[in-house]
Amino acid sequence: MGSPERDRHMAEVYAGLASRAGRDRGATPGRFALGTFALANGALSIAIVSVAAAVVNESLVFPSLGPTAYLLSYAPTDVTTTPRNIIVGHLLGVVAGYLALVVFGLLDAPSAFEADVTASRAAAAALSLGLTAAFMTWLDAAHPPAGATTLIVSLGILTTPHQVTALMIAVVFLAYQGIAINRLAGLRVPLWR
Repeated sequence: MGSPERDRHMAEVYAGLASRAGRDRGATPGRFALGTFALANGALSIAIVSVAAAVVNESLVFPSLGPTAYLLSYAPTDVTTTPRNIIVGHLLGVVAGYLALVVFGLLDAPSAFEADVTASRAAAAALSLGLTAAFMTWLDAAHPPAGATTLIVSLGILTTPHQVTALMIAVVFLAYQGIAINRLAGLRVPLWR
């Protein structure tokens, strides 16, 4: 993200926070204030998902949720952080990763971290990332953290229907609790697109 776009996002975050605090919306955002917002928002986002995981006794915290939580606090008004793009992007990643496992006969193979990385595993990772990027582009549903989700699946870390369903539940939960936090902070963020 280039500097002018980053500055625009940060100005929008600051304007929302300033509005909630009754301060001048036209003031220049300070890095400390914005960093503090990112700290609180990012930590709260993952903490809420972690508590939900403990309550339902299900692993709902996955590596690709970290970048999504970061984007929800760093660029909450960007199109890549709309619930549509978050949910569709991660879903495309799951489907592409699973399809790559099927194509290369890896559904029952040990993960890339349990065994050597074979040519089939490398090809599955490459295919899954390529498919995810292509479909996000074709469907106008860009969400970069979905690239991590597709690798989590195609590298064999999460492969069962139960695991990928839990991942998608966590994604939906994170998307909407991120929207709630940002709306509470005074930001005008969409409910879908």
